[in-house]
Amino acid sequence: MGTIIAYIVIGLIGGAIAKAILPGKQGGGWLATILLGIAGALLGGFLGGLIFNVSYSDIFSVSGLIFSVLGALLILVIYGWMQKRKA
Repeated sequence: MGTIIAYIVIGLIGGAIAKAILPGKQGGGWLATILLGIAGALLGGFLGGLIFNVSYSDIFSVSGLIFSVLGALLILVIYGWMQKRKA
């Protein structure tokens, strides 16, 4: 149970940092920010494992938070690109 709560907290922090870094109107409230951060943590952890050999157990460290933010930023960029193509 503690791991799930930790992922939610890391997701909220990572998603909030990513939304603050990337300019624009992303929308969504705190729940969307948490989901963005969790998805970013998973994506960032996967890519970090492939490129830099970072393990998923490092998600609760500074490098884990950095990869969570980078993954969330990548998701936001792709989402923004898809929205612009749609319009």
